[in-house]
Amino acid sequence: MACGHSAEPDAFTAGAKAAGDAVRGRPDAKLLIVFCSAAYELDHLLDGIASEAPGTPLIGCSTAGEIATAGPADASVVVVVLGGPGFSVATGAGTDADGGLRRATTEAVEACMGSLERRAHSVVLLLTDGLGGDQMEVVRGAYAVVGAEIPLVGGCAGDDLRMKSTFQLFGSQALRDSVVAAAVSSDAPIGIGVQHGWRRVGQPMLVTGSDGSTVHSLDDQPALDVYLRRLGAPAAAHTDSDAFTRFALTHPLGISHRSGEEVRFVAGADFADRSLACIASVPQGGLAWIMEGDEDSVLEATDGACAEAVAGLRGEPPLGMVAFDCIARRGVLGDPGIRREINRIAAFAGDAPVAGFYTYGEIARTTGIRGFHNQTLVVLALA
Repeated sequence: MACGHSAEPDAFTAGAKAAGDAVRGRPDAKLLIVFCSAAYELDHLLDGIASEAPGTPLIGCSTAGEIATAGPADASVVVVVLGGPGFSVATGAGTDADGGLRRATTEAVEACMGSLERRAHSVVLLLTDGLGGDQMEVVRGAYAVVGAEIPLVGGCAGDDLRMKSTFQLFGSQALRDSVVAAAVSSDAPIGIGVQHGWRRVGQPMLVTGSDGSTVHSLDDQPALDVYLRRLGAPAAAHTDSDAFTRFALTHPLGISHRSGEEVRFVAGADFADRSLACIASVPQGGLAWIMEGDEDSVLEATDGACAEAVAGLRGEPPLGMVAFDCIARRGVLGDPGIRREINRIAAFAGDAPVAGFYTYGEIARTTGIRGFHNQTLVVLALA
């Protein structure tokens, strides 16, 4: 595993530099994973990458910030390369224009698994449109193909918090409303770590009205009104959609399940019908809490996720680590804090490269059928 990074403003130049740094001296590249700002002309960016690694399978997505070994960044591109005789790789893509996220994911994962040369350890990496509907459908679609045998990992593409449209990258194409996947099979172990660092605040609320990822009422009152009142939200968040998104970024909902607790990113609000829009489904009849975190709790979760991932390598040193880190955690940490966080991830990686991006949601399924997360750090470690 190797990583290249560029913040050059010209898309072709940035793609060529990042890809060149990643693949230089490595003629056996088998997969490129690209994380980039949506501000780039993505066709030109992909042309630049292809100029340095022609014909190498590629998946990727736009982001809400990029992560490289040197630290966090914005308005840049990160290229990760996997290669060598110990890896087998296959890629696939699916669009949800006709059949929804589940069908798109099934299509992408079936394409991967149909041509993958299986080795001792495998994982399916998924990159999806976080604004495209209930992201649990992504996990369900992948699970329908691989079952419990193969873990899932990945994240939802971002658009620098504009919350308008994200991109998924596949080969030479920049796609929308899609799921891209790479199945990676390795002779050496693969580790996955998952932690969020949020805690409950106040009394629980009953979800009395919801439809998929839209929450209409909490405790039989308009969900938006309850949410704003409980948090003492600033005046701008009551009327301005951008102000609401920035405020909600660090105030997720916690959803209680029999198997544990999941966190839901509150991505927006409808000021007309007073509802909340989340990234994944919020079941009607369940209990919900307002959640909050601080730098200490978030960084403690960082250490926990990294330790879990490294433990999965069974004593082998990391070849590299890929981080799928929710943009909300970045909101809690601030610029100095995210540098400290990446330094902590790098400490667990040792001399190995670190790469990743700030997401609108995270995927990690290692046990059971659940596997979509919000406001969480997911770490993939390869040996």
